[in-house]
Amino acid sequence: MKKILLTAAMAMVCAASQAASDGAPLWLRNTAISPDGNTIAFTFRGDIYTVPYTGGQATRLTTVDAYDSSPVWSPDGKQIAFSSNRNGSTDIFIVDANGGQPRRLTTHSGSETPLAFAGDKIIFTGNIMPSQKAINGYVFPQLYTVPVSGGRPELLLSLPAISLSVDNNGRILYTDKKGYEDKFRKHEQSSGTSDVWLVEGALSGKPVFRQLTHTPYHSVNPQWGGGNSFYYVSEADSTLNVYATSLDGTTPRQLTHFTKHPVRTLSVAQNGNMAFSQNGEIYTMTAGSEPVKLPVTIVADNGEQTEKPVAYTRTSRMALAPAGDEVALVVRGDIFTTPADYSTTRRITATPGQERTVSFSPDGRFMVYDSERDGRWQLYKAEIGKKDPSFTYAETITETPLNTGEGDAFQPVISPDGKKVAFLRNRTTLCVLDLQSGKTTVVMPGQYAYSYTDGDLSYSWHPDSEWILFNGYIGKGGWNNSDVAAISADGKEIVNLTESGYSDGNARWTPDGRGVLYESDRNGYRSHGSWGSQTDVFVMWLDPDAYEKFNRSKEDIALDETMEKMAKKEAKANDKKDSKGKGKKAKAEAKKEAKKAPLDFANRHDRRQLLTPNSSSLGDFWLNPKGDKLYYVTSFDDDGDLWVMDLKEQKPKMLKKGWGYGRLLPDSASKKLYTVANGAIKSYDLGSGDVKSIDFRAKSSLNAPAEREYMFDHMKSLVQNKFYDKNIHGIDWNGYTEEYGRFLPYINNRYDFAELLSEVLGELNASHTGGRAYGSSSPLTATAYLGAFFDPEYRGDGLRISEVIARGPLFNKKEIVPGTIITAIDGQPVKAGEDYFPLLAGKAGSKTRLSVTLPSGEQKTITVKPISQGANNALLRDRWVARNQAIVDSLSGGRIGYVSIQGMDSPSFREVYEQALGKYRNCDALIVDTRYNGGGWLHNDVALLLSGKKYVDYSPRGQYIGSDPFSQWTKPSVMLINECNYSDAHGTPYTYKTLGIGKLVGAPVPGTMTAVWWETQVDPSIIFGVPQVTSLDRNGKPLENQQLNPDILIYNQPADVLNGIDAQLAAAVKALLQK
Repeated sequence: MKKILLTAAMAMVCAASQAASDGAPLWLRNTAISPDGNTIAFTFRGDIYTVPYTGGQATRLTTVDAYDSSPVWSPDGKQIAFSSNRNGSTDIFIVDANGGQPRRLTTHSGSETPLAFAGDKIIFTGNIMPSQKAINGYVFPQLYTVPVSGGRPELLLSLPAISLSVDNNGRILYTDKKGYEDKFRKHEQSSGTSDVWLVEGALSGKPVFRQLTHTPYHSVNPQWGGGNSFYYVSEADSTLNVYATSLDGTTPRQLTHFTKHPVRTLSVAQNGNMAFSQNGEIYTMTAGSEPVKLPVTIVADNGEQTEKPVAYTRTSRMALAPAGDEVALVVRGDIFTTPADYSTTRRITATPGQERTVSFSPDGRFMVYDSERDGRWQLYKAEIGKKDPSFTYAETITETPLNTGEGDAFQPVISPDGKKVAFLRNRTTLCVLDLQSGKTTVVMPGQYAYSYTDGDLSYSWHPDSEWILFNGYIGKGGWNNSDVAAISADGKEIVNLTESGYSDGNARWTPDGRGVLYESDRNGYRSHGSWGSQTDVFVMWLDPDAYEKFNRSKEDIALDETMEKMAKKEAKANDKKDSKGKGKKAKAEAKKEAKKAPLDFANRHDRRQLLTPNSSSLGDFWLNPKGDKLYYVTSFDDDGDLWVMDLKEQKPKMLKKGWGYGRLLPDSASKKLYTVANGAIKSYDLGSGDVKSIDFRAKSSLNAPAEREYMFDHMKSLVQNKFYDKNIHGIDWNGYTEEYGRFLPYINNRYDFAELLSEVLGELNASHTGGRAYGSSSPLTATAYLGAFFDPEYRGDGLRISEVIARGPLFNKKEIVPGTIITAIDGQPVKAGEDYFPLLAGKAGSKTRLSVTLPSGEQKTITVKPISQGANNALLRDRWVARNQAIVDSLSGGRIGYVSIQGMDSPSFREVYEQALGKYRNCDALIVDTRYNGGGWLHNDVALLLSGKKYVDYSPRGQYIGSDPFSQWTKPSVMLINECNYSDAHGTPYTYKTLGIGKLVGAPVPGTMTAVWWETQVDPSIIFGVPQVTSLDRNGKPLENQQLNPDILIYNQPADVLNGIDAQLAAAVKALLQK
């Protein structure tokens, strides 16, 4: 690969090709200045570099194919610690400041990041295991130390910290983390923003805390100056700038005055020299001077192929040619075709953007697809030559853009006659394009639908090409219970077919076009709270004769079949007499006219029938042309199974176990069903029952830089089109995206790219947004857990158990009690001070031998199955809830119950319902804890549960046996909240307070009640969020960015948290006892 010279002083350019040739060294991040102030470490393209404080050519310290970040200098300036995913998980490594072989210091399969040195130890953040005493310490990562020489990490503080600085006396300045918000969000003013804290005595095990900033905006990245002075970065003037102050409360003095783009990763040397990253470049300064942009040159390999050969064998989208002989599939944003019987694969499109939906013409000679190019979704038609047999084997494929008018156009569906294309304009307006005239007709205005995620609205053509069936019709205000509508292709008529308060959709025409098959949850079991329900397949007949025919008895069917045979025999005889074939022509015309017979919408609800034998977790379905068999996908355990329902015999039968959830696509002869499930394409032969995989190998050339540029542009347009505020909070969105877009040529990995997305999306000042990058993980290296706390004071060989966690792997081993020492894991000794995580790598769910020494001195071997970290965290949460219940019971003398809503979802609601109306039925009051809840959709369910008003008691013969409403809590309650409530965990207490159900106790909740779509990109390791559905209060004001304040304000202080004291919980008990 070509080497390039990058110079920081060069002029900034926007175009990727020009920037690459000019070599501007942008996106220099994670600055860290050496203790003597002479050298700056930073990151560029996933590697660690150093450069003199005065600028010049940078030295590259790391070179492996990995993502290295977060450099931190040792106190003597001889070593640099950093994080790296070179071994799979993100661990901490240390390397000589002049270069050399990095040495791994941590091995846990989570993500560890170094923050600072403290003598011969490194303080780092990681989510490993909270302290036994701290309240709810598992929610966020904790602070640990690890020796520079290596060894077992030790818990420092069971609290989260985003950044910190340690002085020579061991005093620590740190930035707290209060909630779940993306750390790159900007301009926020709420209770959830970060503050700067001082903690003394932490390194000696006796921490004393003091909050140094109390601002509604971000105060972050503290760095010690001299003595009691320190620097930090604050958004006091709406942009993150550097400030100076001291522990005595001196008024902060602003040192930088950037008006756009934040200061990141401030670092201060012992001599007062400072370095930080701002707008993708490095700046230096001292307290008495203006910041100076640092000239940096980098001579390095670009590190990325721009045309990388790749081959894909999985897909998530497919289209079937009507004859069933060819399949079109979408792989990483491009369209490929493959024959149904062979693995030959042909690439049809080759764009850095994405194609998403493909539709074949009836004869398979052309296809129409959508493609996002130059920031706009449009439709394109690809056609093969007259002599070409198919797309896969075509010599000539001609692509033509289709003129669909203004706005985005996507999700094309070609009509059965091949003359028209239905598509969505701007995601909700249904249009029909006449391929011959080029005229576009709006057949359903966009006001009658809402698209939450692209592709969630669907539609299909009637066999006569005169009607369209539309899924997702909401009329006015029907988003939560959408209907199915029939829409005339000329746009003159829209008929809401289902008109239901339930959710109806996934509709398609019956093969004869005289009825509508659709899915509905009207009969199914519903989630007790939040979303979710079982569904069934219904048919609604739009032709009385078709209804009568469908409901014939077996005797009637046999008689009709006999009459049909006789009629065919007579027609055949007549055809022989008709030498000119007029009979055949008349027959065809009659058949055509029958299909075009008017649809009878009157009394359609009386012609509705249930087809599935029972409600279930239904997938797709298909009715055969004869109308006697319904094929459908459902599941009663894991993956979807393929079933058939004999509608005449009323007997269901499983055809294929583990078929998978996906659309059922029949060929034109109705002999086979095709699907794509779990990335694989397969067919089911309706005659033989054979299942055949359709193998393909989609060869392509991956241009990752071009792909990232496309994803960035896609993000820009998605915000413009779907952000909940059409004015985008009044910011210059085009200007921001242009400024951030100039960094794209200097990013060569998913992690930097996700960070770039977070930075630009952070300008929106909105919740539920930012970029995320996901690497591959392996269960073979995941650290397993034994479900126990270990004594941090024990220094001998082994792990001394201080508590066995309920329902964990050791819980049923009655001999394992506190004081037991685990001396070996699968025969490997656990040595004093040594890291034991490698001994548990990949052992979750596997039988593992533990050598133990009991408190009595007895030695024995037991076998357990360790659990995953996620399972361990679930046990820790249950432990926290049980602890809180015990505290409330003790403080209230058994008069008050306690329930915690883990998430705004049905499982959490069921737990609350069970305990509130069961265990605590006879309590006088109830505490409902919503703290640390990340959201979902449950606010109305919770409000209904807690707002009951008793209106009757039941008392046979004087014995009280119950009351109504029996399904609601009818006594007093309070709701616990804090800064970590997010999304619907803001909406739920808002609802609770607005409806006057009870008081809110705790800390203010940031305004985050907005619904988001996290969209997976063409590079499936990248997602980003766009908040798109806001909630308005009774005054029409968005709840987003509207802080919710408690009725009783109380904060849990860090020292109390570490010591297991929950002041908010105690205040809730006190509030209820005073009633």
